[in-house]
Amino acid sequence: MAPDSLSQRFAALADLTRRAILKRLARGATSATKLAQPFAMSLPAICKHLDVLERVGLVERGRNAQRRPCRLEALPLKQAVTWLERYRGFWEDRFDRRDKHLCELPRPEKIEI
Repeated sequence: MAPDSLSQRFAALADLTRRAILKRLARGATSATKLAQPFAMSLPAICKHLDVLERVGLVERGRNAQRRPCRLEALPLKQAVTWLERYRGFWEDRFDRRDKHLCELPRPEKIEI
């Protein structure tokens, strides 16, 4: 069975370098060469990361003569956030119950030394 697109996107986001690339692209489109500058890796390695991001729909690479500017595709990220939001209430309830429990615990007496 082929993984669904959401699973593939989360797998792509699991990599620190790919998240850093998306963070940079959130500021605007740029070339792969400029994206590679802050990383201690080769341009072909960055291009492989871009291939993964493009394959899952998070990055689009244009074709403008010799330039191939990369830009962020935000809609797939919104879909991932929408999926995660379903669980916000669950976690907020858990944290609220934990806070209540901690407030109900007896406070330790001060020990003087």
